[in-house]
Amino acid sequence: MDKNQLKVAKRERRHQRIRTTVKGTASRPRLCVFRSSTHIYAQIIDDSVGRTLLSCSSSEPGFRSTESVRGTTVAGAQRVGELIASKAIERGIQTVVFDRAGYQYHGRIKALADGARSKGLVF
Repeated sequence: MDKNQLKVAKRERRHQRIRTTVKGTASRPRLCVFRSSTHIYAQIIDDSVGRTLLSCSSSEPGFRSTESVRGTTVAGAQRVGELIASKAIERGIQTVVFDRAGYQYHGRIKALADGARSKGLVF
């Protein structure tokens, strides 16, 4: 196993450990984040029925054409957080459970969470 594969395996183990306690329900769905080297993705999931309620990412055509920020930056992650929060508020979702997916809570992950909070989503 090379260094990158080991890093990914450790993150997946951390994510599984987190997922034993973090559950999304219909009244309080789970906001799950995935961070790649080029983009950042966020989904709001209802785990009781196993359905993704809505999603947003920096790779969407609307995000790329209207925004000057990219998904690899902290500003891009904050914009994705704002977009997912505004979509959630439109759908009537006020509170969520934040699932950081094994990533450390800093940088782009923290920026996404702060962007979602700034638009009115409650964690």
